Amino acid sequence: MNVIMPQLGETVEEGTVSIWHKKVGDTVVAGENLFDVSTDKVEMEIPASTSGELLEILVQEGETVAIGVTLAIISDGSKANEELVSATSEGEKNSSNTRSQSTNRSRIAKEKINKRDSKGNPLSPVVRRLLADNNISPDDLNGSGSGGRITRGDVLSYLNNNLANTSNGQKIVPFDSVRKLTAEHMVRSKAISPHVLQAVEVDYFSVNRARMLLGKAWKEQYGFSLTYLPFIAKAYCQVIKDFPRINAHVVDESLILFDKVNLGIAVDLDFQGLVVPVIKNADDKSVADLAKEIWSLSDKARNKKLVPDEMAGGTYTISNSGTFGSLITAPVINQPQVAILSTDGVKKRPVVLESDMGDSIAIRPVGVLAQSFDHRAIDGAYSAAFLKRIRDYLQDEDWDIDLN
Repeated sequence: MNVIMPQLGETVEEGTVSIWHKKVGDTVVAGENLFDVSTDKVEMEIPASTSGELLEILVQEGETVAIGVTLAIISDGSKANEELVSATSEGEKNSSNTRSQSTNRSRIAKEKINKRDSKGNPLSPVVRRLLADNNISPDDLNGSGSGGRITRGDVLSYLNNNLANTSNGQKIVPFDSVRKLTAEHMVRSKAISPHVLQAVEVDYFSVNRARMLLGKAWKEQYGFSLTYLPFIAKAYCQVIKDFPRINAHVVDESLILFDKVNLGIAVDLDFQGLVVPVIKNADDKSVADLAKEIWSLSDKARNKKLVPDEMAGGTYTISNSGTFGSLITAPVINQPQVAILSTDGVKKRPVVLESDMGDSIAIRPVGVLAQSFDHRAIDGAYSAAFLKRIRDYLQDEDWDIDLN
């Protein structure tokens, strides 16, 4: 049976084989991890779809091929499989007849050694690159991965602990692939879009009341806490109907306006970069639905289970730094979107309450919502009006009814 590069998403045309978990001759069991695939956005484990013996690996680690290309062949012991492998191998030999058989054997043997540590565990391309760039032997590391496999984190930890500059105490920590992609995107975004930041304070009394009323029962039923984020997401989805130029992309000198809201939620990967999974058709969902989908996508992101389609098609992004108690954040726009919203820490503060009976002071949960927007697409008045409407919606909506 042919093992092919799987369909990784509607928008993905190719993938890179990061690592093979089996070598030629190994027994493969259906459902166990066979190889890892990476794209420019995500890395995922691909399980075997059938059981048998791994007879041939046609695409080596680090090679990038199109969707549908045959990567390997698994035999179930039938004669047809043996003939298929023989034909495939013969074709490969004919296509590379400029090299001698002995040279090929030597090169292949060297590749196999370089791609595995002394214990036989495979080394992914990023691990091999980090080891080579820093002149480190895999024998110097204790792998924390499955079966003692060396991970990127193991190499970075080794660098952090052992490569101090003895003259001034500095340490060199190379960017990993996620950090490199993040850096590239951030620099490009700041170069393309003239960023402007605006912010409003929000009294979360109404939201917090709903959270407190349902908090314990919610966590018992769903296994996670009901945070402020799904309420903010719902407010955006309601308000954006009157501000279509924000739920949009900038393309050349035009705006593409979207009827539906595909809401990106920035997820931190334990301080090792971030990804932005997308809630499709978020404007059709309730607060409860948004809460469950935010939690589900965030959990998949942290466990590297996202597929590319789950990070594609976003029309607006929310970045949540509130869990760390930040006061205000100036987020960088997720290109080619028009704007991005930051939610920061919520703290108890004195708030002036106005009524027909006069002013009074109460202690309320207050936080800041800040929006960075592309000044090519909208002006300050438009953005400010949008933020005011979100604030008013969060403060005035009867969230108890929405959740029940």
